[in-house]
Amino acid sequence: MGESHSVEHPIILFDGVCNLCNGSVLFIIKRDPQSKFRFASLQSDLGVKLLRQFEFPQGELNSVLLIKDQKLFQKSNAALEIAKHLNGLWPMFYMFKIIPAFIRNSMYDWIAGNRYRWFGKKDVCMIPTPELRSRFLE
Repeated sequence: MGESHSVEHPIILFDGVCNLCNGSVLFIIKRDPQSKFRFASLQSDLGVKLLRQFEFPQGELNSVLLIKDQKLFQKSNAALEIAKHLNGLWPMFYMFKIIPAFIRNSMYDWIAGNRYRWFGKKDVCMIPTPELRSRFLE
C-alpha cells in the first residue's frame, strides 16, 4: 500500500465473509460516485497490516473500520463518518454524533453480534467486479 492511498482516499476495512458487510460496501459504492472511499477486507494481507499498524486487536473483527486522515474510526463512529461523505440525505445521520458513543456502540454491537445469524456468511471474501476492482486494495 502506498502512502498516497491513505492520504487521498479514506479506507474502509470490512469483514469480507459477512453478507451484511458486503451489502454495506455495495451500498456505500452506490452513494459514492466520486469514488472517495477505498475498500479492503479485514482478512486481506493489507487489512491485517493496517490492523497491526493501528494496534487494533486481530480478534475483534466485528466492526467496520475507517482509516481517514491517519486516524482509525470504528463501530458507530466509522459508520457516521462514512455517512457524512455519501450522496443524498445520508450525511444527516452524522447528527447522531450527539448521542454518547457508548449508547450508539451498544446498538452497533448488538447488530454486529447477530450479523452472521441474520444475514449469513460467505465461505470466501467478496470478489469485486472488474469495474469496481480499482476501489479495492489488496
